[in-house]
Amino acid sequence: MAAGPPQDIRDKPFIGHDEVVALNFINSNTPYVFRKHFRQGLRSHIMEILDPSDLAIERAGTLIDGVRCFPKAGPWRMLRIFRSRLPTLDEALNEIQRVKTVERYLAPDCMATSVECILDYREGDRRDLILCGFQEYVHGCVLDPWTIIDRTDLLPTLYDQLEPSKQQAGPDRDRWVDEVRKKGREFVQRVKRMIAEAGTVPDLAGAGNLIVTAAGEIRLVDINNISRVAFNGSIYLDEKGYPVCDKSIEALSLVQEKVAGMPVDKQEPLYRYFLDPGRWKSVKAKEAQFWKNQSRD
Repeated sequence: MAAGPPQDIRDKPFIGHDEVVALNFINSNTPYVFRKHFRQGLRSHIMEILDPSDLAIERAGTLIDGVRCFPKAGPWRMLRIFRSRLPTLDEALNEIQRVKTVERYLAPDCMATSVECILDYREGDRRDLILCGFQEYVHGCVLDPWTIIDRTDLLPTLYDQLEPSKQQAGPDRDRWVDEVRKKGREFVQRVKRMIAEAGTVPDLAGAGNLIVTAAGEIRLVDINNISRVAFNGSIYLDEKGYPVCDKSIEALSLVQEKVAGMPVDKQEPLYRYFLDPGRWKSVKAKEAQFWKNQSRD
């Protein structure tokens, strides 16, 4: 039976090292190893770029104080391969411009910086534009604004995840919590300024999109899903059907309350509009439809 046409890498649910090094714009003799990151985005393939010597230690282990340990290899960088088709150069440049807008307001302290590349992708006889990003890897743990843990318990819990050897109350934990609250206030202020001045908001709502570091920084790592913010009565959906603008602003209010420790004023114009109970009910219905559609795929 004759083989079918090659499958576009953007259509594959998952890819590994072999698929990456087979790409025409990747050096097949690269010394690095590409491994699927455990958090995958709907909009991108996300690959860890690993040093093979670190991977060898992960697999064979190393002796530490007479005990063989298997430390997980940490990525040197992350490779993002954008799934969406970009029929024209202008569309590709528009995508990069949205990322540059986020950088203008959040880089470098509040996001994982990235070098965006428009590349000539060849698959068989076809040629196409493809967008990739070589992104900084942020060490830390996921900051989930939707967690049921309230603001008094959330940050100490995150500290214990970052510093498992220090799981007790003390001055180190207290200093870290104070630093996260300070950095959290800065993060909230920067996002609000981006909304007010640029009329856009990044996706703060997705699982794993925010990371908190051992230095107390709040860093955005998903920098591709960027929504227009408009006060025109519409509920903006991204190309997957998710109400990303409204959910991101709701997530921002949770970060403000739970992380920055700042009370949320429901009369503040941004929150008064997007957290209005009637609008919130409509957003929840669209979100439920999104998840229903995802379960069918």
